[in-house]
Amino acid sequence: MNRKIFFTLLACASLTYACQQGTTKQAEQAETTDSAANGFAASIDGKEVKLYTLKNGSLSATLTNYGARLVSLNVADKEGKPVDIILGYDTADEFKQHASNFYGAIVGRYGNRIGDATFSLNGETYALEKNDGKNSLHGGTNGVYNKVWDVESSSDSSVTLAYTSPDKEAGYPGTVTMKVTYLLNSAGELAIDYQATTDKETVLNLTNHAYFNLNGAGSSTILDHELQIDANAITEVDETLIPTGKSLPVEGTAFDFREAHRIGERIEEDNKQLKIGKGYDHNFELSKKEGYQKVAALYAPTTGIEMQIFTSEPGLQFYSGNFMADTDPKGKGGKVYPFRSALCLETQHFPDAPNQPTFQSTLLKPGQTYTSKTAYRFVNR
Repeated sequence: MNRKIFFTLLACASLTYACQQGTTKQAEQAETTDSAANGFAASIDGKEVKLYTLKNGSLSATLTNYGARLVSLNVADKEGKPVDIILGYDTADEFKQHASNFYGAIVGRYGNRIGDATFSLNGETYALEKNDGKNSLHGGTNGVYNKVWDVESSSDSSVTLAYTSPDKEAGYPGTVTMKVTYLLNSAGELAIDYQATTDKETVLNLTNHAYFNLNGAGSSTILDHELQIDANAITEVDETLIPTGKSLPVEGTAFDFREAHRIGERIEEDNKQLKIGKGYDHNFELSKKEGYQKVAALYAPTTGIEMQIFTSEPGLQFYSGNFMADTDPKGKGGKVYPFRSALCLETQHFPDAPNQPTFQSTLLKPGQTYTSKTAYRFVNR
C-alpha cells in the first residue's frame, strides 16, 4: 500500500461511518501520485480528472476517468521489451480538445452509427445529436466518452468506473447508470466488463474505441498486420456508412478474414464497400451464436505480438484508420499518427440496430441489466 492511501485511511479512522465506507471502496486505489506531472491534474465540467495505473505481470496500462479511457497499454514484444500499442495524448486537455477522435474511450450511449440521428421507441421518435454528417456517431457530441466518470473501486490490476447518464442526455431516453471494469488478469488479458440499468426503455450499445498498432503507437502503418476474423458476412452500408439491412457474404471478397490475411493485401481492391469506407470501416457479423468466445486475432510480425479478441458481442467493427492524416494533432510524445497508422476492432451490437428490425435488439428495459464482456489476450510468436 502506498503512503498516500495509508494516511487517507489513518485520517478517516477518526471520522464518521460514511467516511469509513468511502475509504473502504478506495482502499486499494491504483491512482498515480504524479497526475500533475503526467498532465492529468485537470478539471472538466467541474469534476476532477485523474490518471490510474494498472499492472499484472508483463502487462501495464494507464487509464483516465475522463471518458473512462485507456491512455496507454504496454505489452511485451518477442524480445520481452514493453511496447505501448494504443494511440492517445499526453494530457487530459488534449483528450478533451480532440474528443471526437475517441482515442481509447468508452463510446456511447450508442457505439457506432445511427442513421439520420433518429430512432423510434414505443411510438415516440427521439432526435439525437448529428456529428457524422446527417447521422449520429458514438453517442453524438455529448456522448459518454466526453464525460468524467466516477472511480468506484480499484486495485493494482483493476479499476471500476461509473457514470449516470440523465434522461434525454444527447437525446436518449431514460436515466442510465453504467459501470465499466478494466482488469489486467493472469491470462495475459486486458478484460473489459460492462453493466448498465435504466429507469425507462432505451437503447444501449457500449464499446471501447482503442486505436491499436502492435508495432507501437506512432509506427507508420498497420498494413503489415495480419488479421483473422471469424465472420461469414458483413453488414452492407450505404454511402454514409449506415447499414442497408442486407448482409454481404465475405467469401471471395477483400472482407474474407476467416483465415489470416495481411491488412494491406486487398485494401485497395476495386470493391464498392471498400470505396465507400475508404478502406475497411465495416461491421463483421460474427459467426458465433451465443456466449463468450474467441472471435478474432491480430498479429504484427515486426514485434511478434499477437492480440486475440474474445467477446460476448455479436459484431466486430473493423476500422483501418482511413480518415487519419499527418495533419492531425500529434499524439503521445509528440508522435505523428499518419494515414492508416492504427486500427480499431470494436466489439458491439450492429450499427443502426434501433432502425433495423432484422438486427439483434439493443433495447434495454427497466428491471433488466445490460451486460457485455470483451478481452484482448496478448501472446508472442
